[in-house]
Amino acid sequence: MDRQEEALLTIEEAIELYRQLAADDPAAFNPDLAMSLNNLSNHLSDLGCKEEALLAIEEAIELYRQLAADQLAAFNPDLASSLNNLSLCLSKLGRQEESLLAIEEAIERHRKLAGDQPAAFNPALARSLNNLSICLSDLGSHVKALLTIQEATELYRQLAVDRPAAFNPDLAKSLNNLSTCLSDQGCKEEALLAIEEATELHRQLAADRPVAFNPDLAKSLNNLSTYLSNLGRQEEALLAIEEAIELRRQLAADQPAAFNPDLAISLKNLSNCLSDLGHQQEALLAIEEAIELCRQLAADRPAAFNPDLATSLNNLSNRLSDLGCKEEALLAIKEATELHRQLAADQPAAFNPDLAMSLNNLSNHLSHLGCKEEALLAIEEATELHRRLVADRPAAFNPDLAMSLNNLSIHLSALGHQEEALLAIKEATELYRQLAADQPAAFNPDLAGSLGNLSLCLSNMGCQEEALLAIEEAIELYRWVVAVHPAVFNTVLVKSLKILSNCLSGLSRLEEASLAAEEAIKLCQEPTTDHLTVLSSK
Repeated sequence: MDRQEEALLTIEEAIELYRQLAADDPAAFNPDLAMSLNNLSNHLSDLGCKEEALLAIEEAIELYRQLAADQLAAFNPDLASSLNNLSLCLSKLGRQEESLLAIEEAIERHRKLAGDQPAAFNPALARSLNNLSICLSDLGSHVKALLTIQEATELYRQLAVDRPAAFNPDLAKSLNNLSTCLSDQGCKEEALLAIEEATELHRQLAADRPVAFNPDLAKSLNNLSTYLSNLGRQEEALLAIEEAIELRRQLAADQPAAFNPDLAISLKNLSNCLSDLGHQQEALLAIEEAIELCRQLAADRPAAFNPDLATSLNNLSNRLSDLGCKEEALLAIKEATELHRQLAADQPAAFNPDLAMSLNNLSNHLSHLGCKEEALLAIEEATELHRRLVADRPAAFNPDLAMSLNNLSIHLSALGHQEEALLAIKEATELYRQLAADQPAAFNPDLAGSLGNLSLCLSNMGCQEEALLAIEEAIELYRWVVAVHPAVFNTVLVKSLKILSNCLSGLSRLEEASLAAEEAIKLCQEPTTDHLTVLSSK
């Protein structure tokens, strides 16, 4: 039995005692019972018992509502905090709309409390705003999420000016979340600045209190690595993730139950970094170590860690594919998909998005092995899942639907279903246009990729003039993003220039075709082959 399970037994015993006491004297002991139920919910959530955690926090809130009805001033703060926790529990179960309602009520209460006593309740307000931002982001409301986390960060900055020792940790966490929101908006440089500030704060905190803050420093370094990678700064990303792993190895050596999950996450990210740098064998070793940790964790607590195991198997399939081990890659993605099916059967709202992602990747791996019909079936199922998700939460899942439609088009084309392929890529392109209109920095690259595939589909149908228009638009978009992020997008620009050259040749515009080909060669001395662009989940 690990420490978390011991803690659960202890809080369950406390609750049983408080239930007996509250039965005889509710006015005296209902507050203690509510507090214990709140704590029970946290322990159950940590153990992956999401449904039971929700039941506990709902009971706590019901008690606090009754208490606040009689003594608002005394119990409104506790009710607001419990609503915050309720929001988190609902979010973990994929019930995002209900989660949003709970956190909005928490914030409304915290705003009133902070209006009367800012020194006492601004920290709680900032914490709730932080959680609201995450909730809004999960629902696809990225602009609102960014505005909310900016408000939370500003509150923490003010608090940290007066009491840095108390609030610099919260400021660092808020900056971490700010970086995520900025990245979701395509603001990669600003996201990097935010995570760099968070990392610097965590370094200072860890220098004074390493036991307390090394975990947070490791988390910031992990995220710093991701944002450096997004900007094409792969060597720096590798240094950051290696430092994060070194810290997490030390932490896991002392407390394996507490820190092996974090170590597994960093090993997955290390694998991605190494793969981006072309170190495929080392990348495979890193993801294999992550999977071994996840298997051990899932053996003891499947409800908590099967999702992480499935994600790691997904990554393993990509690493194996990179090394040409196609059959092994297929076995890994099949296992990931089966795990996601089981998870989605119990909690569809929470895990249908992950199932759709695995089906998307399964489709690609089947295609690599020449199993075109099976690949088509998998991507059709993924697309259908994404359509259902979009029906409930379009802002959150339209990007994923567009990605699946893009890939569906590729698989239809591979089987000679050109008309259907064209319909799918047109729908994908239209979705990306709408997304890019609101968030050009985030979605112009995807729109460009989709336009490139549209051009190839039109060309396959003999529509050369329309194909030319599509690839010219794609190149114009790629030139814009390459100007900002050359290391990330030069390769796809080269590919698009080659498609342009072929389009122009097909229209007997040979001089222009030659110029496009020469530009592609100048950008990359080893010309790439024309092929459709498979899009991956963001």
